[in-house]
Amino acid sequence: MSIGKVRTFLYKTARLLDDINAVRCGKIKQRIKRRIVGKIMGRQMRKIK
Repeated sequence: MSIGKVRTFLYKTARLLDDINAVRCGKIKQRIKRRIVGKIMGRQMRKIK
């Protein structure tokens, strides 16, 4: 396995664990909003470059 694949796996796992934690803490709506805003901002930043 390459470093890139391991890194991708770790980031996806961390994101999943954070989603589970948000559900347990009752903050899933806030997390979903932040993820959507993050995706939109990422797309906008790519367009600028």
